[in-house]
Amino acid sequence: QEERNSEQGAVSERSEVNLSHSNMSEATKPQPQAKGEKTPISDTSYVGIDAILEQMRRKAMKQGFEFNVMVVGQSGLGKSTLMNTLFKSKVSRKSVQPNVEERIPKTVEIKSVSHDVEEKGVRMKLTVIDTPGFGDQINNENCWQPIMKFINDQYESYLQEEININRKKRIPDSRVHCCIYFIPPTGHCLRPLDVEFMRHLSKVVNIVPVIAKADTLTLEERDSFKKTIREELRANGIDVYPQKEFDEDAEDRMINDKIREMTPFAVVGSDQEYQVNGKRILGRKTKWGTIEVENIAHCEFAYLRDLLIRTHMQNIKDITCSIHYETYRVRRLNESNILFTSNPPDHPAVQPKANGQPEEQPATPQPNGVAAQHEALSHEM
Repeated sequence: QEERNSEQGAVSERSEVNLSHSNMSEATKPQPQAKGEKTPISDTSYVGIDAILEQMRRKAMKQGFEFNVMVVGQSGLGKSTLMNTLFKSKVSRKSVQPNVEERIPKTVEIKSVSHDVEEKGVRMKLTVIDTPGFGDQINNENCWQPIMKFINDQYESYLQEEININRKKRIPDSRVHCCIYFIPPTGHCLRPLDVEFMRHLSKVVNIVPVIAKADTLTLEERDSFKKTIREELRANGIDVYPQKEFDEDAEDRMINDKIREMTPFAVVGSDQEYQVNGKRILGRKTKWGTIEVENIAHCEFAYLRDLLIRTHMQNIKDITCSIHYETYRVRRLNESNILFTSNPPDHPAVQPKANGQPEEQPATPQPNGVAAQHEALSHEM
């Protein structure tokens, strides 16, 4: 009898333990989620730090993006067509103003046009900056200077907004993120104008050189021309995008080395569609066939598009902000400090209070203060 009682006690004890375990398991079981809600991760060590990516994505989607691209090259190289091909819409200046009589200006002009582009819920303000008149004159000496001035003016505008005491919540970004430079398909070598332009402008903006209308070259001529251009860029110390010194790690270096081996991109642009093998494609129709713009066997347009839009757009913007703009900003503020120290303002003498403490004077600009920088910059302007 005693053994039976002890066995019954043990059974009831086990049942209580099992019951408590079952209660715990019920408590830890995921509850049914409402429709649209994500199922929580059952791992008890999960904190949720990775959710910051979704928060950043939502914020970026609300704000939208900005991308400012400049196209430089002489008339007739297909700059407008290539921009329309890149974004598959009429974004070039000529497309927006088709009825304006086209003439070669006597000096280099800077004209920009902005568009609001949206794809799959992602909004982007795209600004295309054109430079009519570049390289079209008999004497092209210093024709790069208006372009350099325009780029620096955008940096200056951003800097003035940045050093204001009451800054805007989001400063409009008109800085030139990328400059696509169009090289004529001569098949020989770079012209002195090409070398001079890229040598000066590569220090202030990301330059992506392209061989325009590459379908006029044979494959052998194209490869030889690309090799010659790379050698000339190296000999003249011209660092085009992606710059080797800005590679962040070994993985970046490996990816960017492949891009550097393809520079300059031999491209063909077209906004005309044709039927090829039952598919609608962008291309150029000739008597001997159709050149497919997005076919890497025909030209390197697809590589250029991937670089500018799909893989390196954010990196291009980051280098503009952290390298080119920062270099300009440091130089300008140093100039302002030199101007300030050479002409210091007259400070009134500090009068002591009755309790021996110096009396507070109205705020005056300090040599290292924001107000002083702003004042000096304003005077210099």
